[in-house]
Amino acid sequence: MKRLILQSISLCLLCAATLSHAERVEITLSDGTTLGVYLLHPEPQSNTPPHPLVILMGGGSGEEGIARDVQGGVGQDLADRGYVVAVPVSPNARSFRGENNRLIPLLVEALKKDERIRKGKSLLAGISNGGMSALEVAAAAPQEYAGIMAIPALVPRGLNLRPLAGMPIYLRIGDQDEAGWQDRLDETAAALRAAGAQVDAGLVFMSPHMFAMEWETLDPWLQTILPAQTDN
Repeated sequence: MKRLILQSISLCLLCAATLSHAERVEITLSDGTTLGVYLLHPEPQSNTPPHPLVILMGGGSGEEGIARDVQGGVGQDLADRGYVVAVPVSPNARSFRGENNRLIPLLVEALKKDERIRKGKSLLAGISNGGMSALEVAAAAPQEYAGIMAIPALVPRGLNLRPLAGMPIYLRIGDQDEAGWQDRLDETAAALRAAGAQVDAGLVFMSPHMFAMEWETLDPWLQTILPAQTDN
């Protein structure tokens, strides 16, 4: 009986692993910058239309190891749900905040040339420093993005939030965050709402700074903001 259970678990893991596939690519942007990207595509199905694009930015420096871990976690989960997911690798170990903000729109532009990717607005997502990057990038050109997943994030100091009026934002912070970000959830959500953003904010129970996604709330939010279609 124990062997049967283990075989069943192994089969489930194998099936989950085949829902999407990932590759590490180098993409030359229109300004000449070469950017490393972990790219995940949903497993192709017959007559499947192009998939929506999610740009997913890791925390900290956003360098190679961080990007690789992010694509194998949240990135894989999103791809299995029918999204093309691009996890960029910081070219200078400075994440995608500040000056590096400019690289994200260029990456979207390059990726949209792929016929497997749906034209139109993309979703910005980020973890920790990556979540703050997502807010900065969206504030610079809000018309280009369908929404923001900030998992977690705080409002970057000095950022003009007014361009985010009407922007759907999914904000989650672990209630056991080691950096104390949970104590700033209310002020962060309030600042975004004061700017006119449509904020879905909450704490993730018994979770640290890096946490497993709360899919019971994230899935319906995603399907409302940027629906994905799969044959799975």
